[in-house]
Amino acid sequence: MRVAIAGAGAVGRSIAGELLENGHEVLLIDKAPTAISVERVPMAEWLLADACEITSLDEAALQRCNVVIAATGDDKVNLVVSLLAKTEYGVPRVVARVNNPKNEWLFNESWGVDVAVSTPRLMSALVEEAVSVGDLVRLLRFSHGDANLVELTLPEESALAGTQVGDVEWPEDTSLVTIIRGTRVLTPSGEDSLEAGDELLFVAAQAREEQLEDLLSARKGSTAR
Repeated sequence: MRVAIAGAGAVGRSIAGELLENGHEVLLIDKAPTAISVERVPMAEWLLADACEITSLDEAALQRCNVVIAATGDDKVNLVVSLLAKTEYGVPRVVARVNNPKNEWLFNESWGVDVAVSTPRLMSALVEEAVSVGDLVRLLRFSHGDANLVELTLPEESALAGTQVGDVEWPEDTSLVTIIRGTRVLTPSGEDSLEAGDELLFVAAQAREEQLEDLLSARKGSTAR
């Protein structure tokens, strides 16, 4: 997979290093000469250019990329890069960094963003996830389809504890993708039983989140759905 990263700061270089270790091709783009530190990520391709300029993206051959990551520290730049990548070059997957949470509402498919990653929101979500049992925590927002990656730790008193996955009437537009049980990561099947303390990860439409939380948190003997 070929990935172009706009922004060769600490965030961009860190992402590049991870992707290279996983066998992907990576191109780092930055307009600041001081950011071009080839020795820090020697396996990557480097381009000194303004990622907001069409001529620069032509030089980067963005049409050959499977993924573009807008990882600069400027939200305006990240939005422009995302829009150009999607509309001008047809890049299949565009991921954008959100620096200011107040701008998060802009990072959607209208600006070419498939996945928006807000570091402040993600950090707060991880804190919530670590201390919350029975509360739905939003970990990541997907622009297409208005879906989110959400997590809930099944409480001891949940009516679903001991129930097989296939017997649960899940809300529409939700999908259970992973069960984390202790140190194990389980791909759920219909025969798997839910246990108290399980961390359940769902992809769910935002409109269904409250319904999903009510279902998972309903106490034994409750009729809530």
